[in-house]
Amino acid sequence: MSNILSPGLLLAVTLGFLVGCGGGPSEPDPNDFSQNVREILEDPSFTTHILDIFAREGCSSGACHGPGESAGLNLEREFAYANLVGIAATQEGFERVTAGKSSESYLVIKIEGRQLVGTRMPPTGSPLDAIDIGNIKNWIDKGAKNN
Repeated sequence: MSNILSPGLLLAVTLGFLVGCGGGPSEPDPNDFSQNVREILEDPSFTTHILDIFAREGCSSGACHGPGESAGLNLEREFAYANLVGIAATQEGFERVTAGKSSESYLVIKIEGRQLVGTRMPPTGSPLDAIDIGNIKNWIDKGAKNN
């Protein structure tokens, strides 16, 4: 029997060694929203799920609701909550987010296209899907917590 490994066996041993030396799973990146599961949650988290929607849809960047903010609403991570909950909307009689009342929150009115003035949000591309709208509504109805 020869002490020399065949090229195929050598490759299999090398790959097995490399896979086995991975060091286990890495910690998830809290800013990598692509790791979130797309489902309607009973009690979504603002920092994990709602900010994910804003980032994924581009709401919190550029001239929309980022550094160049539109309508005085900055949805960047560090400003979003303070700019949404309990803050008067540009439309008289509405708050951007009224904790516990998604149907009365201007954010929901805009993403569902029920506003009387202006355009549905987001103004370009496709409207938010039922999963995103459901999670935003559930977050508001559960008290719009800063969690």
